[in-house]
Amino acid sequence: MPADRPVRWGVLATGKIATTFARNLAQADGCEVTAVAARRLESAVRFAAEHGIGTAYGDYRALVEDPEVDVVYVATPHALHKEHVMLAFEAGKPVLCEKAITLTGDDAAELAAEARARGLFLMEAMWMRCLPMIRRLGQLVDSGAIGEVRQVRADLGFRVDKPPTDRLLDPALGGGALLDMGIYPLTFAHLFLGEPAHVAATAGLSGSGVDLDIAMVQSYASGAIAALTASMTSLSPRTASIATDLGRLDFGEAFHHPRTVTWTGADGSTETLHEPFLGTGLVHEALEVVRCLRNGEIESPLVPLDETVALMRQMDVIRRQVGVRYAADR
Repeated sequence: MPADRPVRWGVLATGKIATTFARNLAQADGCEVTAVAARRLESAVRFAAEHGIGTAYGDYRALVEDPEVDVVYVATPHALHKEHVMLAFEAGKPVLCEKAITLTGDDAAELAAEARARGLFLMEAMWMRCLPMIRRLGQLVDSGAIGEVRQVRADLGFRVDKPPTDRLLDPALGGGALLDMGIYPLTFAHLFLGEPAHVAATAGLSGSGVDLDIAMVQSYASGAIAALTASMTSLSPRTASIATDLGRLDFGEAFHHPRTVTWTGADGSTETLHEPFLGTGLVHEALEVVRCLRNGEIESPLVPLDETVALMRQMDVIRRQVGVRYAADR
């Protein structure tokens, strides 16, 4: 990727997350949005006008084949991710794909293998992994400075007041709390405890068969445990904690993009850690993509493809336990 010009992004889709990402890209050094595409040209034209984007397409293939686009951001619903990532790959374009990267672990593994075979960059847009605070705490845990992690607790939820056809509630689009919200607590636990040895889950399902509320308990070879929840029916606490044999880290509301975290030692002493982030946090995943592209890396060490696949397989197990099935399941 040439170092003497910005990295030129193509935004594939124009929904809420695409809008948030485009606003964050405006604050990311070395980035510009060159083109946007939607299923309907009018939607792309409106999006382009709102964000000062030069080119609007009513066709996704035209976007990925645009020679002025260096990297494609896929922001369609989960069920369409595999198709649209492959579309970009066929045009020889690197991809940042919204989470969850696919509906199933097999599909995620297929995309990872395809990216590696083609020598193309691929990263799931799990922006939490790229935030300064999360990276700092990962280093602290790895160093052993705050002791051995024995317990992780995390929750994310909010009330979804949408029609049944909305992507969050429609099984055909990968609806459900797990893939949209539960992926954050699961990723959080994976960051600080690794791969679980055992997983047990329970959920409340909608009439269409998607999970509205879900609770997961995980145990690890070390003897550590994690308690994780997600909800689409309530304004849940959205907090988290990491307990070690030396103390505890407490994350306030919206734990998945923390600016401050409080450490309480075993002696009762407290310390507040501060790590600001840019924009609403999505700036940092964009900057990581840019860093990788400039260095010729086809995978990010912050969001490794193997861990993305492992978490998708973990969610396969959870969905089987609670009775949620998608058309993509084999």
